[in-house]
Amino acid sequence: MSSTTYDLLLSRFLQYQHVFVFLAPLLFVGGVFVGAPTEGSGVEYWLEYWWLFPFFLLGATIVNTVGISGSALFVPFLIFVFPVVAGETLTPQTLVKVGLISEAFGLSSSSIAFVQYGLVDRRLALALVGGGLPFVVGGALLSFVIPEWIFHLLLGVALMAASFLLFKADLGHESPADEAETATDGGTESELPDDDSKLGPAGVETDEDGVVTRVDRDGNDYVYDRGGYLRRFGNYSIGGVFQGLAGFGIGELGIVTMLSTKVPVRVAIGTNHIVVATTAIIASLVHVFGGGFVGAGHQMDLASTPWNMVVFTVPATVTGGQIAPYVSAALDTETIKKGVGGLFAVIAVALFLMALGGF
Repeated sequence: MSSTTYDLLLSRFLQYQHVFVFLAPLLFVGGVFVGAPTEGSGVEYWLEYWWLFPFFLLGATIVNTVGISGSALFVPFLIFVFPVVAGETLTPQTLVKVGLISEAFGLSSSSIAFVQYGLVDRRLALALVGGGLPFVVGGALLSFVIPEWIFHLLLGVALMAASFLLFKADLGHESPADEAETATDGGTESELPDDDSKLGPAGVETDEDGVVTRVDRDGNDYVYDRGGYLRRFGNYSIGGVFQGLAGFGIGELGIVTMLSTKVPVRVAIGTNHIVVATTAIIASLVHVFGGGFVGAGHQMDLASTPWNMVVFTVPATVTGGQIAPYVSAALDTETIKKGVGGLFAVIAVALFLMALGGF
C-alpha cells in the first residue's frame, strides 16, 4: 500500500471515527451475548446491571477530560457503591477486570478523538508503551496472588499518590492567543506545518535539533522537544505495575511526568490517552486469560467474568470518551482536577481503614 493511499485511508477513518468507534462496542456486546461463557442466562441476567451505564458514563467523561485512568474512579466505585446498590461484593480480581475492560474501550474511544484533533505525539507514545508494558503485565499477574487487605492498601497508596499528583499538576489550558505567542519563535502562520492527510490546518514536523512543531485541527500550535525519556521511563514503570495490579496508575504518574518535561498540556493529555488505553487493553487481557499462569488455584475461567456488567459499562465509557475532548476544551480543567483529587484522597483514607480491618 502506497504512502498516499495509507494517508487517505487514515484521513477518512479519522473523519468518520465516530461511526467506527461506536461500532466497536456494538460488536463487542453482540459477541459477548452470542459467544461468551456466562454464569447465567435470560433477560433477567443480561439486564441486571443496566443502572451501571449512567455511573460509568459520568466517570468516563471525568477521567478522560483530565487524561487519567478510568479505573481510578471505576474500581473505588465498585468497592464502595456497587455493594450498596447491588447487595453483593466483588473480588479484587473481578472489580479490576471490569474496570480495565471498560477503561480499555473508553480510553481507546477518547484516544481516537484526540488523534483526530492532532493532539497525540505518536512517536513519544510508542516509546512509553514499549517501556511500560512489561511492568503492566507483571502487576496484572501479581494481582492474582496478593491478599485482599494488601490489595486495598496498595490501592489506597495509588489513589493518595494520584490525588497529590493531580493537585500538583497544572492542567490549565492556555488560550489560542497565548499558544500562538510561544510558537515557532515568531514565525508566521504560513511557516507552520500543514499536512493534507490530517483534518483542518493540522500537521507536525521535527527539525534537526529535535524541536517539534505541532498544529492541531483548530490551527493552534505547540512547540516542544521529546527530551526526558529516562525520567518518563522511571515513572511509567512504577505506574505500569499499579496499572496492572489495580487498573490505574500509569496515567496519573504519566501526565505529571510529561508536564514536568515541558510537553504542552493538551499534547500531554492526548498522548497519555494512547499510553493508558494500550496498557489497559493488555492488562485486561492478562486479567481475563492470565489466571492459569500463576499456579494452583487460579485457573482460567471466562465464565467468571461478569459479562452482564461490561455489556453496559463498555458502551458507557466509549460514549464518555467521545464527549471528553469537547468538555476539556469548554471547561476549566483545573476545577475538575481539584474535585477528582479531593475525591481520591477521601477514598484512599477509606481503603486504608479497610486494609487495617482486613489485616
